Amino acid sequence: MDAVTDNLALFVEGYLTSLRIILVALVGSLALGLVIAMCRVSPVPPLQKFGTFWVTTFRNTPLSVVLFACAFGLPELGINRTFFFFGVLGLVLYTSAFVCEAIRAGINSVPAGQAEAARSIGLNFTQGLRFVVLPQALRTVVPPLGSVVIAMMKNSAVVGAFGVGGDLWSTGATLTSARGYETLPVFVGVAIGYLCITLPAGALLQVIERRVAIAR
Repeated sequence: MDAVTDNLALFVEGYLTSLRIILVALVGSLALGLVIAMCRVSPVPPLQKFGTFWVTTFRNTPLSVVLFACAFGLPELGINRTFFFFGVLGLVLYTSAFVCEAIRAGINSVPAGQAEAARSIGLNFTQGLRFVVLPQALRTVVPPLGSVVIAMMKNSAVVGAFGVGGDLWSTGATLTSARGYETLPVFVGVAIGYLCITLPAGALLQVIERRVAIAR
């Protein structure tokens, strides 16, 4: 494991960069997924169709294709940013579709009478969703949403392989290709780095799930 110990600073830097990618993408995908979910359950037909189109498009498109479209398609439209921006944007767009479906499933699990009761006391659609439906849907949403978040963390490696420099994946690729280290120990170090992200996240999600279950 000399490849890891001799380059520990690079692995730490790659770990922090991967963590930054994940945190930015997590906030973006949760926010965007919630908006798309609201469109999916909206009583306005055009919003419903837009939400359905969004989910159908991104759930059935490979992440690599989404990243390629962001990195090489958007510059053709005059949008020029860093590979970090395009990589995170692609991950947010892709993950938001899965976040949307997890949230929509939770919303649909709430009895319809709850929304009707919200309307009967004068709440509009947005207020009823925010104050009545979503708090109850949270109990059902946490487990599938946790799986989506863990999958997004692992998909961040695809973002790194696509061209975002300095993350765990590109650190491993640099050490094996440019510096000649053996592949197996280097990528064992990369795998350990990702486990240091996903295992604590999984433990935190289990704690949240237990808290929600107690409140049920």
